[in-house]
Amino acid sequence: MADVKKIATRQSYGEALVELGAEHDDFVVLDADLAAATQTGKFKAAYPDRFFDAGIAESNLMGLAAGIATTGRVAFASTFAMFAAGRAFEQVRNSVGYPHLNVKIGATHAGISVGEDGATHQCCEDIALMRAIPGMTVIVPSDDVEAKAAVRAAYEFDGPVYMRFGRLAVPVINDSDGYEFKIGRGIKLREGKDVTIVACGLMVQAALEAAETLAAQGIDAEVINIHTIKPLDEDIIVESAKKTGRVVTCEEHSVIGGLGDAVCAALAEKHPVPVKKVGVNDVFGESGPAVDLLHKYGLDAESVAAAVKEFVA
Repeated sequence: MADVKKIATRQSYGEALVELGAEHDDFVVLDADLAAATQTGKFKAAYPDRFFDAGIAESNLMGLAAGIATTGRVAFASTFAMFAAGRAFEQVRNSVGYPHLNVKIGATHAGISVGEDGATHQCCEDIALMRAIPGMTVIVPSDDVEAKAAVRAAYEFDGPVYMRFGRLAVPVINDSDGYEFKIGRGIKLREGKDVTIVACGLMVQAALEAAETLAAQGIDAEVINIHTIKPLDEDIIVESAKKTGRVVTCEEHSVIGGLGDAVCAALAEKHPVPVKKVGVNDVFGESGPAVDLLHKYGLDAESVAAAVKEFVA
């Protein structure tokens, strides 16, 4: 893995905004005093007249974005996931979701991999919060290619979108010629017959590595990338579950209310099979190097392979 290109999806977000800004002048970018961290500073440097800093006032940030969206412009509102989904939840719900405005939330620094920022900033509840808002689209890209495609798709989409980006640099895995991003459409990355692994975000790479380990142990795992948590591609999940009979979900998020629960709800209604959820198990994070935390909380490839093997056995 040493020679594999790695890019943090927050960096991809900033670069995608600049690329999009060169093509369209009908959108603005807002931030909450974190432009260097969220990478929206790149857009500020390129298009200063279309960038607004709300300061450390995330609730106001969402209100500003909502107001701008009522004028017919698209508004990208950016800050850490903890503040975008947590601190500003009421404004996202009532000012963005309720009127179904064209606000795209770029939430960075999500999950355990925020690392040394510690438990207060490691938001593992945001997917659950955003999923619960009627009409909110929730996207969790797995790498640089997917993150940039998600930004463009969000701009073209009519309605509120929550995009979840990470701080940790992750391998580029979607650089094939046939890659195509569509909101609400999952991607089968590996065929298998013994168990289905459904993953999102940086856990997609972990799932692929785990599948390689499992193959050497005689377990044939199918891997599906679910970059859109809502609306969920139920068809691809149900089809795979019918073939393998077992499903494991992997997410850098609480096992409560995220990808795992979305998959369980779909399967319970359409094709019940045993499901194991790999994620943060109803605990807070802690301060430490991101890679070490991912291992401690069972979110690396080694841990995923062990969990799947135990589940299949």
